[in-house]
Amino acid sequence: MAVLSHPDRAELRIADVLEAFAHPIRLRIVHRLAHGAERSCGELLPEVSKSTASHHWRVLRESGVLHQRREGRRLVMHLRREDLEARFPGLLDVVLAAAGDDPEVVMGEREKAAGALGS
Repeated sequence: MAVLSHPDRAELRIADVLEAFAHPIRLRIVHRLAHGAERSCGELLPEVSKSTASHHWRVLRESGVLHQRREGRRLVMHLRREDLEARFPGLLDVVLAAAGDDPEVVMGEREKAAGALGS
């Protein structure tokens, strides 16, 4: 299996992080990870193809926004909140606040919540 590479905190670059935030699907991933615990790749983006999801996870991982690790056959991830805050204070909070107002980013969140309430 391939080793997953992650930049060290000191190697995080603002241009890479902002580019990672520049796509609605990647913002959706960040938004979902910010509002929950560590998640597996399979449960995080069921609405897109595996190849599309893999591309976006790679961009987020290589920019330093998220950390992925293998757990058996699963790939689990979490936001690198502490590293982002140390390098770019306040950036993640601003991005999350703006993303929460974007219907394309939070697409499906309300429907999932309504379904959970109806179950």
